[in-house]
Amino acid sequence: MSLLLSPYVAEAQGTKEDYERAYSLPAKIKDKVWYAPTSFTWLEKENRFWYTQQTPRGKEFVLVDAAKKSRKPLFHQEKLAKALTAASGKQVAPHSLPFTTVKVLPGGREMEFEFDDKVWGYTLSSNQLTEKGKVEKREPGTWNWRFNSEAEGKPVPSPDKRWEAFTKGHNVFIRNAANPKEEYQLSYDGTETDYYSAHIAWSPDSKKLATNKVRPGREHLVYFVEAAPADQLQPKLHSRLYLKPGDAVPQRKPQLFLVDTKKQVEVDASSIADQYHLTNPVWRQDSRAFTVEYNQRGHQVYKVLEIDGQNGRLRDVIDERSKTFIHYSGKQFRHDVADGKEVIWMSERDGWNHLYLMDGTTGHVKNQITKGEWVVRRVVQVDEAKRRIIFEGNGREADQDPYLVQYYSVNFDGSGLAALTNENAYHRATFSPDYTYFVDTYSRVDVPPVTVLRSAADGNVIMELEKADASELLKTGWKAPEVFASKGRDGKTDIWGVIIRPSNFDPAKKYPVIEHIYAGPHNSFVPKTYNPGASLMHEMAELGFIVVQIDGMGTSNRSKAFHDVAWKNLKDAGLPDRICWIKSAAQKYAYLDTTRVGIFGMSAGGQSSMGALLFHPEFYKVAVSSVGCHDNRMDKIWWNEQWMGKLGPHYAESSNVVHAHRLQGKLLLIGGELDDNVDPASTTQVVDALIKANKNFDYLLVPGMAHGTGGDFGERKRRDFFVKHLLGVDPPEWENKQETGSTAVGSASATK
Repeated sequence: MSLLLSPYVAEAQGTKEDYERAYSLPAKIKDKVWYAPTSFTWLEKENRFWYTQQTPRGKEFVLVDAAKKSRKPLFHQEKLAKALTAASGKQVAPHSLPFTTVKVLPGGREMEFEFDDKVWGYTLSSNQLTEKGKVEKREPGTWNWRFNSEAEGKPVPSPDKRWEAFTKGHNVFIRNAANPKEEYQLSYDGTETDYYSAHIAWSPDSKKLATNKVRPGREHLVYFVEAAPADQLQPKLHSRLYLKPGDAVPQRKPQLFLVDTKKQVEVDASSIADQYHLTNPVWRQDSRAFTVEYNQRGHQVYKVLEIDGQNGRLRDVIDERSKTFIHYSGKQFRHDVADGKEVIWMSERDGWNHLYLMDGTTGHVKNQITKGEWVVRRVVQVDEAKRRIIFEGNGREADQDPYLVQYYSVNFDGSGLAALTNENAYHRATFSPDYTYFVDTYSRVDVPPVTVLRSAADGNVIMELEKADASELLKTGWKAPEVFASKGRDGKTDIWGVIIRPSNFDPAKKYPVIEHIYAGPHNSFVPKTYNPGASLMHEMAELGFIVVQIDGMGTSNRSKAFHDVAWKNLKDAGLPDRICWIKSAAQKYAYLDTTRVGIFGMSAGGQSSMGALLFHPEFYKVAVSSVGCHDNRMDKIWWNEQWMGKLGPHYAESSNVVHAHRLQGKLLLIGGELDDNVDPASTTQVVDALIKANKNFDYLLVPGMAHGTGGDFGERKRRDFFVKHLLGVDPPEWENKQETGSTAVGSASATK
């Protein structure tokens, strides 16, 4: 009786009807936005492109000629469907063609596509269909990284085809291409533990060789036990090569050889010690020198170095330094102009990510190309002849969400900065092969997309291609997220996020708040484009919650100071900013109940969601943490050392394992038995620490799962956990509908 009278239950959230609405949402809204293409393919060496889009009739393929300003069907869909039905013996509908992409062959007269495990050709003018053979099977990628992969390789021919360079017995050799028995050994000190790399680079004049001498690091194996393999009764043991912070990595020294004299020239590599990585040599076009890039361990020094092709003298072309970290894995761009006389270089040295024109002979800055309290996101094109750059940027336009991407052009000397797009939306451009035109699709989370063809010279609209129609989507009751901004922990910096409400939202009710968190410093994560298909947070909201997502300090695409909050401090996760943001939203909207706040995330978000309970239990009460990297010493080397630097006590300070004894609130941990992205032991170790601290928590280990949230069952457990602990009701009972393969809500009452 007391449960029935509780205020949470009286509001009837988390009911069977709420669950049914949540689980039916993806199918309900599928294909309800028309005329919203997302991918555009330019024909090779042509100013024509094609795209697909959903229309009231179904899927349609469109061909556009930019020069002629014409738009027509890419092919006759009815005729192709009829021919494909006859050839395959399977019924094919013209606006539900069983492929989404095609390859238009050079000349534009024929295209190829894959269907029924076969490659088909289709002549566009005559509507002739041809079977071309079986689809080649593509091998999946692997996480494995073997240090000795560069110890052996295929012979490398010289540009003039007279010689071949190769490694044998850990040393460098050359041989006459016409007479392989004429062979010369160029190095003599290579060993198994200090060998010459098979990644050999010939100078363009065929007179010099460059490579690296490699002292390999140590391999680190991570083991997984697959308890219930599909093909046998007994468990299987798996392993992966997986480097972690602090592991030894290869150390490389540049090497120079002169072919005519068969001599090795000494290169002094003392200034590039303690490497995280050194790239393979790349020769200048005039053969005067070669370059390598040096990333010092700890990511506070990054250099571009040039080694003289005669005497082996090494000099700095670029010397980038930071007191925190250099975001080499996400904010890096280098373009050598006029064979290295100048360099276009990306740097955050003034506190914002910008482009610089460097003197390639002195290493000095000739001029800063872009500047201001905004950031360059990506360089699209460098036109050396016109000395002009096209790039993506964000944060420059006043009165816009600072994460919205716009396109710009600028001259090498910093003059002539021009906006190629400016609509208050997130822009995505696809440029023609000659960079004369670009297709621009722009939208916001609350504004459906518009697609236009623009001139790359000035951004002027040449053709209006499509304007999305979301009327059928809105008839389903789907509600667009609301963009919301408020001040962060410092009272000055704007923090941006979105608010998602259920389709049956009632402002007279009180709603618990659930935050979806991912705070990885490598990017920003709040959605910025119109994408109803990404319905995860909307489904959660349907159960009776307000769901939010926020980019706090420590994430990327803002100022360097904003980003640096993450430095050696991943436990911060921007949580103080997120708390300020949610409280500010609750001041505006009284129906947000900040006494009932939950949080969930996966991977780095799994670390942050558990961390919210450990470090901010006064605010966050319930967390679901999926495949979290709970101790950064247990996770992959490149990602963690990028932000945390070299091993030190700060790793323990950010560890959920070390701080597990602080747990307050309700916690559900989800782990994957075969997770080869984040070592599954990371979750197991935090489980062990919680048990030793005698803490109450829930734990779901999903057999056979790699890196993920737990599949359908894991998602069910996550939703049930929030319903139980934030709404205060037992979730409805479930039954498995074997005949449909779907999981459905049973008839039990939510107030049971």
